[in-house]
Amino acid sequence: MVDLVFDAPAVKKKSPVHLADLTVAERKVRAEELGLPAFRANQLAVHFFTHHNDDVESFTDIPKELRKSLADAFLPKLLTLVKSVTCDGGKTRKDLWRLHDGVLVESVLMRYTDRTTVCISSQAGCGMGCPFCATGQAGLTRNLTAGEITAQVVMAAKACDLGELPGGPTRLSNVVFMGMGEPMANYKAVMQSIRNITNPQPNGLGIGARSVTLSTVGLVTGIEKLIEEDLPVTLAISLHTPDDELRDTLVPVNSRWKVKEVLQAADKYEAKTGRRYSIEYALIRDINDQVWRADLLGRLLKNKNAHVNLIPLNPTPGSKWTASRHEDEAAFVETLEGYGVPVTVRDTRGREIDGACGQLAASQLSNNSNE
Repeated sequence: MVDLVFDAPAVKKKSPVHLADLTVAERKVRAEELGLPAFRANQLAVHFFTHHNDDVESFTDIPKELRKSLADAFLPKLLTLVKSVTCDGGKTRKDLWRLHDGVLVESVLMRYTDRTTVCISSQAGCGMGCPFCATGQAGLTRNLTAGEITAQVVMAAKACDLGELPGGPTRLSNVVFMGMGEPMANYKAVMQSIRNITNPQPNGLGIGARSVTLSTVGLVTGIEKLIEEDLPVTLAISLHTPDDELRDTLVPVNSRWKVKEVLQAADKYEAKTGRRYSIEYALIRDINDQVWRADLLGRLLKNKNAHVNLIPLNPTPGSKWTASRHEDEAAFVETLEGYGVPVTVRDTRGREIDGACGQLAASQLSNNSNE
């Protein structure tokens, strides 16, 4: 029996408070507590969310004598880049970040012909214990703050502004919470981050809620809370198999909320928001890629406003799990389409750069321990 971890361990060193941890009203209060007019908080928000700039010394609209105190109070350094690795001709870049306490997290920036997407982490590690996932096997170190989550997006937006990906400058258009961690297990910080992402500039990044995807292994209580948030993001359910017997093993949280309960919660979210939800399904050779499982999934999703995203498994080093055969993948797709269920096979970016979530952090930690 896998021990599920819903509550993060107590942190040894509390993360510094950042502008992105605060609501618009709280930012103004914090400025006034420093004896500053509230509009200083608005100025900082313009620089951070609109210009993607956190270097207070470059803010010419703020007096020099105020810059350090404002930096300490609102824009402490949250992320330090450890390394970046690229593939796909530079159009996919995985960044490894060190947080203030030495914890490592990852984000992935991907440029496509019609969009540029960043995949971000919401926790350092993960407590859900899925055996085929590098992050899940590492366990949960701690939750990220809203500031640490949002900073990943701002750094990605800055890279787009500067034309760091092939093709020149572009606009960050999509954000997916599919990196390290279970977003619903860090609910409050994730919701604040989504508001930072979706609020109009200058109080946020101004990315539409429909361009934000929130993934979960199926924490029903979190989905139910999301229904009340009035944030029409795209909900993605990491299902990975339609039968409870196998899912109890592949996704241990299934021991608490069974497949039908998770899908019922997703249907309620769709009914409230009108947003089609996504079923994430990592195809694992000879484990969950049988036609009979595709048939069961098709029957569960028939006539529902759902889409299946099949993911050829990105294997982790030394793992017994590997991607399905091409013919089994094709048969799975054909079976789902026979039920009228929309299905796509994900473009598996990043295989050659430790692309699976957690691999780059794990390899860095291994390197550090060997030095």
